[in-house]
Amino acid sequence: MTDRKAAVAAYKERKSVCGIYALRCAPSGEVWVGYAADMEKIRNRLDFTLRSGATPHRSLKEAVQAHGVQAIAFEALEEREEEEPGFARAAWRKARLAHWRAELGAMVI
Repeated sequence: MTDRKAAVAAYKERKSVCGIYALRCAPSGEVWVGYAADMEKIRNRLDFTLRSGATPHRSLKEAVQAHGVQAIAFEALEEREEEEPGFARAAWRKARLAHWRAELGAMVI
């Protein structure tokens, strides 16, 4: 019981790392970029939504239907610890998403 409590306490105390990520479809060359408040969690969430067909992004859903989930690769582009206030984080997110969208010719998720 104490091991479980210690594990829960350690999970609650961990610092989350936010960041910008890309999803790439190798066969079509399409790229999507997005922001995640927790980079550890986003990969699992994306994997689940793509496999279940529940992604709300039409072009991404069409790429998965045409080429399969295995054709979509996840890539972390930038990561940073969430230490600054919300407005600074929002400004960083907006600027970096615009940068990566232009750099990669990507669609925003």
